[in-house]
Amino acid sequence: MSPETLLKEPLSTFEVEEFNHYVMNTYGRFPIAIERGEGCYLWDTQGKKYLDFVAGIATCTLGHAHPAMIKAVTEQINKLHHVSNFYYVPEQGQLAKWIVDHSCGDRVFFCNSGAEANEAAIKLVRKYAHTVLEFLEKPIILTAKASFHGRTLATLTATGQPKYQQHFDPLVPGFAYVPYNDIKAVEDAITDLDEGNSRVAAIMLETLQGEGGVRPGDQEYFTRIREICDDNNILLVFDEVQVGVGRTGTLWGYEQLGVEPDIFTSAKGLAGGIPIGAMISKKFCDVFEPGNHASTFGGNPFVCATGLAVLKTIETDDLLENVQARGNQLRGLLRTILQKYPGVFNEVRGWGLINGLEIKAEHSLTSLDFLKAAMSEGLLIAPAGPKVLRFVPPLIVSESEINQAMAILETAIINCLG
Repeated sequence: MSPETLLKEPLSTFEVEEFNHYVMNTYGRFPIAIERGEGCYLWDTQGKKYLDFVAGIATCTLGHAHPAMIKAVTEQINKLHHVSNFYYVPEQGQLAKWIVDHSCGDRVFFCNSGAEANEAAIKLVRKYAHTVLEFLEKPIILTAKASFHGRTLATLTATGQPKYQQHFDPLVPGFAYVPYNDIKAVEDAITDLDEGNSRVAAIMLETLQGEGGVRPGDQEYFTRIREICDDNNILLVFDEVQVGVGRTGTLWGYEQLGVEPDIFTSAKGLAGGIPIGAMISKKFCDVFEPGNHASTFGGNPFVCATGLAVLKTIETDDLLENVQARGNQLRGLLRTILQKYPGVFNEVRGWGLINGLEIKAEHSLTSLDFLKAAMSEGLLIAPAGPKVLRFVPPLIVSESEINQAMAILETAIINCLG
């Protein structure tokens, strides 16, 4: 059966045309409109119910309409939702303290998104290189091929995927790329760059590549990266935008590897779906001064109160334990599917509740084909490239909901192959 025939009850032609008349065409949208959500479920405007294993792309930490978030946003909007960073914001200080108390960081800068958090990290690296290390050469940040760090010009350049960079040149100078989990490539790049008119100031990596196919970092690789950075006065930056805030079964992805960064970034799940970003650094590399960097909306009382409620709920409701248990369950069921369809699928990989099912490269069907088939059956999943299905449900997902999702997925696979 053709995957295009599997989606039922699309939006009317009028609604689609009206939407596209006013909204820029920057997304490949599916023909459903989401109206409301509760827990791990969503409903569209036609009344159809979906089990949500996208969670706003690993963003809706507590699912939809969670009581802790409703309470936090209601109380805060009745008190104060925004005030300039000209003044002290108590909620911002409280959220920063929680993050510092529960991480390896010492200082926090708040913004509105993962791209902004990574942009802040890039600026901090450059100032540190010029003012502390006294670079006379051009400072270079090494990033990994197949990485994803955002869509501003600097973070787009940091992203090691040419398909995202096409037609946006000239890109920002100061970046070089190496294969992920390849330590020799890092060592060679540092040597080659130091012999030229430049010098490596930082290595910026995802502890698990999300958009790059749900590829976890190797512990041995990251341990050696930390040693290289220490030996060469290079800053180590981790992009935790997608994997942080409990997504992997530990609060931060770097805890999976036993390696601490000098700087790390967070966003997506930090306020459960309310826009926020954060750049966290060790004290020794916090070289920002007033006027160096800023954000009008960053760290406002509304989002910080929400973020604090999300983080405290992760603690009080033992959600890290749930992520570990449900992640093991999910990977086990995905491996069962892989064994049933060895000619279709190649590998299951991931940590906690960020997992990927890879389709064989030679198979004619893509992740988009299976995604559409699953959507028709009432399951929302995300792609991680053309050959990987990504499963990132809310951290509150239950055992029965994991079982339900995998049963729907298998039906979708049968429909897609039939």
